[in-house]
Amino acid sequence: MTTTDETQAARPAGRPRSARAEKAIIDATLDLIGESTSLGEISIEAIASRAGVGKTTIYRRWSNKEDLLVDALATLKAPLPPLAGRSLREDMIACVEVFLHEACDARARCVMNIAMNEVERHPRLVQRIRQAAIEPRRAVLTGLLQRGIASGDLRADLDVPVALAALIGTVVWYVRGLEPDHGPLQEGIAEQVVDHLLVGLASR
Repeated sequence: MTTTDETQAARPAGRPRSARAEKAIIDATLDLIGESTSLGEISIEAIASRAGVGKTTIYRRWSNKEDLLVDALATLKAPLPPLAGRSLREDMIACVEVFLHEACDARARCVMNIAMNEVERHPRLVQRIRQAAIEPRRAVLTGLLQRGIASGDLRADLDVPVALAALIGTVVWYVRGLEPDHGPLQEGIAEQVVDHLLVGLASR
């Protein structure tokens, strides 16, 4: 959790943290992010009101709104599952399954939407969100593709950033192209996405 040294020093020793209050604050923040057209519209007062807590309860845990927004959005991007390492294809499928399910979740889509749409208005905040929620996953995927290059499964001249964009972009495009009432994801779609991409990425 992001707090300043001053905030930590100001908190009385032994003060119990309320997991329920923190969850309410995070949930309220995410709800307001989803309802707002800009992060600038969101205020600590609005978050406190939605969460049913006082502003002091929020400031006891986060030193400012930016810290709270970063922590809230980071909760939407859980670490990728441990990769078995048995095959490149299997590990890519495991990652794509996570991305597909998140792309279908309105809250989880907030992270990518903000990263793409808010950078001009809130460059520092977007950079922090990327560092907390996106870069750790990018590092995992980069390592996976580099492993595929080293093993000979992927082309030696593969442009890793372009391959990452193709992987993530395909997932986002597929999900956003579905009808609003599409229902559950098609069975085996993660395997299909990976197999189609590997046609272009695999060594020849």
